[in-house]
Amino acid sequence: MKWILYMVSIVVLAGCVNTGKLYTKAQHKQPFDAIIVPGVPYGDDAFSQVMSMRVRWATFLYNKGIAKNIIFSGGAVYNEYTECKIMSMYAQGLGVPAECIFLDTLAEHSTENMFYSWHVARYHGFENVALATDQFQTQMLKSFRRKMKRRLGAEITLIPAVIDTLKILPREEPLIDASSAIDPTPADIVGTQSKTKRWGGTMGWNIDWDYVPKGQ
Repeated sequence: MKWILYMVSIVVLAGCVNTGKLYTKAQHKQPFDAIIVPGVPYGDDAFSQVMSMRVRWATFLYNKGIAKNIIFSGGAVYNEYTECKIMSMYAQGLGVPAECIFLDTLAEHSTENMFYSWHVARYHGFENVALATDQFQTQMLKSFRRKMKRRLGAEITLIPAVIDTLKILPREEPLIDASSAIDPTPADIVGTQSKTKRWGGTMGWNIDWDYVPKGQ
């Protein structure tokens, strides 16, 4: 049911996000030094399909030469599995070299995915950066992207997944060892944070704008 609701949301918001236009615009800025790919919980059948969709889209962009590197983002937020590590394993199973994959394990919310991953990109000297995710998340992060530009000077191009392209991409699921992505001290934000705190995180209110990366 959650997967169906999520896909319905994507279809509805597709009218608000002109994916074809944004994809064409992004092609004029390629190749990107790195694309940011936000995570979703692993182990939940519904959201694991969303994760698969995002990884396949990122892999497509890498294979097309549109992106030189991929930054997967997301810690062990809702369970013990570190989202970015799971996504990295999937991407490597689809042929993306490990040396072209970078991880952000700090993010607990979508806004933090963009914020911390941009810092990862800066740390590694990546200047031309894009956000590659589904239409729903692209729409949700538009205003925060503008806020990052105002406050940090961050230039992040949007590359929402093109549904017609996703439909023809291979759907194979590589076998992975998920146990290697287990975090012994997961965030468990549902159990440790109030709904108000989690909503604030979703809106980016918990971000420390003076954050400085240490040994990414």
